Amino acid sequence: MSVEIRHTWELSAVQRRHLRELFDRAFDGEFGDTDYDHALGGLHVMVASDGRDVVAHAAVVARSMVVDEVPLRVGYVEAVAVDPTRQRQGLGHQVMEACERIVLDAYDFGALSASAAGEALYRARGWRPWEGELGALTPSGPIATPDDRGGVHVFGEIGRPDGRLLCDWRSGDLW
Repeated sequence: MSVEIRHTWELSAVQRRHLRELFDRAFDGEFGDTDYDHALGGLHVMVASDGRDVVAHAAVVARSMVVDEVPLRVGYVEAVAVDPTRQRQGLGHQVMEACERIVLDAYDFGALSASAAGEALYRARGWRPWEGELGALTPSGPIATPDDRGGVHVFGEIGRPDGRLLCDWRSGDLW
């Protein structure tokens, strides 16, 4: 199996449709249109089977975040998905390893919102929960997002993850 990294603009309409189908299978139909939109516009890390079907995926998209009043460039990991028939074979580790290289080489730090199903993978790879206050910069000013506490994880040289972390505004889930 091969790992391939491509920017969204390099994916054909057919490839994007196949990715969406993978997300729908991996998330059991719980992957919405805004979730899909959040995964676009960055780098896609994909593992293809010998038959060239993509069986694992993760995307790294650029986001602006503020840590204790300091604006930073963040590599935000989205749409980590492994085909249900191929789970527990190390494919999640493969796509995350490539995402982590991207984060370390191109961003101030990495972040993601961990599902309960994915949290063990991220923690095993050195991602750690943000322990401080979480919020978002909205058009009407900063808002707190306390419901996301424990789910937002960070990676890389961020220091102690216990200050105030604000993400940029977007449709759908803010984190």
